[in-house]
Amino acid sequence: MKRDEAVAPGVPIRAPRERAPEIVDALCDSFHDYPVMRYVVGEAGDEYDDRLHTLIGMFVLARVLLNDPIVAIEDAGRIVAVATTTPVGERQTHPEFPARREAVWKTLGDDAKARYEGLIEVWERSKVSGLHLHLNMLGVRGSHAGRGLGRRLLDEVHAMSVRDPQSTGVTLSTEDPKNVPLYEHVGYKVIGHERVTDDLETWSFFRPDRAGE
Repeated sequence: MKRDEAVAPGVPIRAPRERAPEIVDALCDSFHDYPVMRYVVGEAGDEYDDRLHTLIGMFVLARVLLNDPIVAIEDAGRIVAVATTTPVGERQTHPEFPARREAVWKTLGDDAKARYEGLIEVWERSKVSGLHLHLNMLGVRGSHAGRGLGRRLLDEVHAMSVRDPQSTGVTLSTEDPKNVPLYEHVGYKVIGHERVTDDLETWSFFRPDRAGE
């Protein structure tokens, strides 16, 4: 999509890779106080915002390098809501990514790296067998919260899975207990739940295609 093309407000679009900085900025806003981000970044004081930007930048880079679908919603040409996804099938790491990732961990430190790798081990224990689409991150800017944009992105991700003849559904995880009933309401089932620390727990979900129809 060209930047000067008109898009109806609230309509999800496929965000091109050159808009990665906007995507990172929107996700930093929406995930600023999210439990995983606070846990991985750790006590960073005045450096927290910069370190959060570095961490989320790595997450977005992993998707951008592989040209994985990133769905966004704009308001007046500005990205205000984002969903990053991993499509169906085996994914190969882009050859540029390992070095870029290690540069991130040099910035954030070995403790942050260990905390994140521990989370990956937890999530892997709830991994769904079979082919499915994975929703990595879904975020809405604070200025646009409560307008139903997250649900519109969810609906688009569900439709992406249905359109893919190989996909059986969508997986995701959350570390915010308030999200659990919201995801269950739209057809997700809890497939894993673990407490990581006294202050952090995680839920893994799977939504089979056409759930609730």
